[in-house]
Amino acid sequence: MTSPQNDSDPQGHQHGHSHGHGPAAPVSKHLRKVIAAVLIPFATAVVVGLVALWPGSAPPHERTGVGFDRQTQQAKVVRIDKVDCKEVNAAQMPTSGDPTTPPGNGAGLCEKATVEVTTGHDKGRTFLEIVQPDAPRQLREGQGVVVAYAPDAPHDLQYSVTDVNRKFPMTLLAGIFALVVVAVGRMRGVMALVALAVSFAVLTLFILPAVLQGSNPLLVAVIGASAIMLIALYMCHGLTARTSVAVIGTLISLLLIGLLGSLFIGWAGLTGNTDDSTGLIHGLYPHIDMSGLLLAGVIIGSLGVLDDVTVTQTSAVWELHQANPTMGARGLYRAGIRIGRDHIASVVNTLVLAYAGAALPLLLLFSIARSSVGTVANSELVAEEIVRTLVGSIGLVASVPVTTLLAALVVSADRTGLGAEAVAPAPVRTGKGRRRRARA
Repeated sequence: MTSPQNDSDPQGHQHGHSHGHGPAAPVSKHLRKVIAAVLIPFATAVVVGLVALWPGSAPPHERTGVGFDRQTQQAKVVRIDKVDCKEVNAAQMPTSGDPTTPPGNGAGLCEKATVEVTTGHDKGRTFLEIVQPDAPRQLREGQGVVVAYAPDAPHDLQYSVTDVNRKFPMTLLAGIFALVVVAVGRMRGVMALVALAVSFAVLTLFILPAVLQGSNPLLVAVIGASAIMLIALYMCHGLTARTSVAVIGTLISLLLIGLLGSLFIGWAGLTGNTDDSTGLIHGLYPHIDMSGLLLAGVIIGSLGVLDDVTVTQTSAVWELHQANPTMGARGLYRAGIRIGRDHIASVVNTLVLAYAGAALPLLLLFSIARSSVGTVANSELVAEEIVRTLVGSIGLVASVPVTTLLAALVVSADRTGLGAEAVAPAPVRTGKGRRRRARA
């Protein structure tokens, strides 16, 4: 008697199809339980921290009228007239541009701008703004501007132009960015934009107000960064074991960055109070720990690049295992770390150049002063950037072997899932025309 399991046997066809093309679970249920046992308590602690430290809103304070702490309104330039600078006595009238801009020499033609306030209780009110010919920012008719309001100043000097209105070009650029992300990333791009919005919400609704309320900046940064990490990674990459490994690798690297940052910020005596902005913050809220705020900035600044590194390394190991299911944990780690070395070189260089670009005006000032490299590096302004860059880079470099090792151990530990399913040979035809399944 011949076996009934022939080419037309639907049962045999279904079995062979499930081996050859069916989706395989990336990890076993046991491993998923182990990962959940690590991440669920961590996620619970993050939620508890968010609830316990949730600030509500920033505490009120009396405006100082300095820098960003000024009252501002929107306005529009309605008329520009050319006048002799000597006739208008520019030194006694409000001038456009940054308050630190040196005054002109009083010679040549100045611009007398008539500016109309378009928002606030003084909407419709006009005032004059004198723009010197050597001012870094010139005004034009019809231009939208931002004006500062000083209620205690004389009536004619209560308003002055402080900046131009950039809302339209900035909004347009943001729209182009969103379109490009969605056009290229499709649904992943949409989720990335949603995750970006959620990250910004956590930053503005939790981290910043909580620091202003007097909570420990390091604790707030750790909880906020952890919340951003969990939301962004799972939202963009799905609730999978692969994403969970990336989350664990990111968490370990963030802990390393926090420890190193705390050690070297204290050891180097960095106060975090190095410029006008931090000085104003310390003056308004003297209870804020500025060195802790500096460390919080290091952690949050490193998170974005860490996400990229850990997700890339985890995906690389998963793809390597899918391409060669017989490869063990050691082989996967070696192959993944070779990919990671290229990633390390580019990411560290990117991080250093990003910080150097942000501090370029400061570095230029030191170059003009012809200060030695040692003098420049020892100044607190530059030392902050050096510590920020090196601590972040150490965490990034460490994240590569840590995440690669975790991914290799997790994906290779599943002997009954992806590996076994992928190596099962396809059905073969015997000499009598019967299809038999290969025995494992």
